[in-house]
Amino acid sequence: MASLSFFVSAVLLLSLCGHSSSSRLAPVWQRGSKAGSLPPSCERIECPSYDLVQEGNGFEIRRYDSPVWMTSSPIEDISLVNATRTGFLRLFDYIQGKNKYNEKIEMTAPVITEVSPSDGPFCASSFAVSFYVPAKNQADVPPAENLHAQRWGVRYAAVRQFSGFVSDYSVGEEAAALQASLAGSSWSEAIKKSKKAGDTKSSYTVAQYNSPFEFDHRVNEIWLLFDMDESHTI
Repeated sequence: MASLSFFVSAVLLLSLCGHSSSSRLAPVWQRGSKAGSLPPSCERIECPSYDLVQEGNGFEIRRYDSPVWMTSSPIEDISLVNATRTGFLRLFDYIQGKNKYNEKIEMTAPVITEVSPSDGPFCASSFAVSFYVPAKNQADVPPAENLHAQRWGVRYAAVRQFSGFVSDYSVGEEAAALQASLAGSSWSEAIKKSKKAGDTKSSYTVAQYNSPFEFDHRVNEIWLLFDMDESHTI
């Protein structure tokens, strides 16, 4: 559990370490590695597994098979960095035993933040921060106040990886780059079809695998999540 204290200290510094630099090249760890391989942090702590469906130009399509997440209530803020810190503090208390079972839970990766953008640059957006529940806890997830379990079914994700430190500016750039790389593809159409009727917002998810103390081999991701008929072929 020593890694937990290190990780929460790192998250607390996110607002201080939100450097704007990011790389559009594949992260160093991935160059020359097998497509779909997990980031190095997943060799130390548990991460959700997935199947690589397709690797495209600037994106990959993944299929996640029923992972379980513990998710914060919506956080209204103008800053993703601040909202992630706020949400993770709640989740850290949860895994430290502040739940109805008084059970300590192992840390996992990534920490994901779902972003529902506001209508203007100076308006608060809505953020939900989630922790991947370890496989051994998924059958009976400890409940907690102001948190709720999300049990995904089969879920697809269009993913763009980028290195460097996550900042409020960089995530918008990377999300736009992912959408541009998908433009005109059948995957873009599948994402549009998966949206609820009347939903015109460009929601996306930011996945972070590293602490701010790690300067090399950093891996962050933008996810565009969508559902798709398993019998459908792209």
